[in-house]
Amino acid sequence: MRLTSFTDFGLRVLMRMAGSPDRAFTTAELADEFRVSRNHLAKVISSLSGAGYLETRRGGGGGATLARRPDDIRLGDVVAYLEADQALVECFQPGGTACTLTPHCRLKARLAGAEAAFLADLNRSSLADCVYRPQQA
Repeated sequence: MRLTSFTDFGLRVLMRMAGSPDRAFTTAELADEFRVSRNHLAKVISSLSGAGYLETRRGGGGGATLARRPDDIRLGDVVAYLEADQALVECFQPGGTACTLTPHCRLKARLAGAEAAFLADLNRSSLADCVYRPQQA
């Protein structure tokens, strides 16, 4: 299974914030630290905020902070949320009917089971298990 860069960045943001839970992070600061696009990261932070994983404040002294304790954030739930619009295969998409094997396919149920097992295994861990604290230079 391959995660999108959107989900990768979302997990990085959460892991980094869990490493310094008493401070707010700006999008620009995280984008610089991760060496990723500020605009793309802003969308990730907005999505995490909309899901209730982050709290955001605008203006001077603003930024984003964790909205929940790291122990209360299950990794599988985060991945499932961030990957919600990404079907594993075409036939999992709403209206996905391009595959001619669909009426008699015996793979679809196995893929659905594997995807569920992947998320369930991730849910055995919380964000607290993956806290990231950068090395001080």
